[in-house]
Amino acid sequence: MIYRFLSISGLSRWHQLRKRQYRSFRQRSAQRSAPAGVLLVLFSGSVAWAQAADPSDIAEGGRLFRQKANCQACHGWAGDGRKMDTQMPDGANLRETTLDRQNLIMIIKCGRPGTGMPAFDRLAYSDARCYGMRQADLKSRGLSLPDPPATLQPREVELLADFLFAKIIGKGPMNRAKCREYWGAEVEACGEFPN
Repeated sequence: MIYRFLSISGLSRWHQLRKRQYRSFRQRSAQRSAPAGVLLVLFSGSVAWAQAADPSDIAEGGRLFRQKANCQACHGWAGDGRKMDTQMPDGANLRETTLDRQNLIMIIKCGRPGTGMPAFDRLAYSDARCYGMRQADLKSRGLSLPDPPATLQPREVELLADFLFAKIIGKGPMNRAKCREYWGAEVEACGEFPN
């Protein structure tokens, strides 16, 4: 081995040289990885910031849920599937859904053919943007979609998703405290839940 050819003093110098090379390598590596680490911290912060919805956006999403899109007619005001209008189809319990944001947005835009869930995207089946199908595909398969109360712009769908994730999805069964938080005050609807 290399040790066999070095004297004791030569061996000591060789070890010192290797230590300096190793320290130099570590310093260069740290300098190169520092910008990447800074970018990672900045990026993760921006992702968290982008995912945190503004309270006014959540309020607007709630208005869309209750009024323009009238989601509460089928899903109930609490999103628990207890519908407001007996004439409307039974909506899913959104409080228990396991949908992620991307799939939720797709369902809001495209509806669920063959069920009572309408497509809120005005151009949903005019091209293949929804499940790769067009109107002709729906008809050939005997699938229909109810008309939505109103169509939604892409930004409105995002606001509706913000509201659903902030107030309904993953929040568990409704109770009196959640009801007050949902409405921002004690309202008549909260009276159905025990203290």
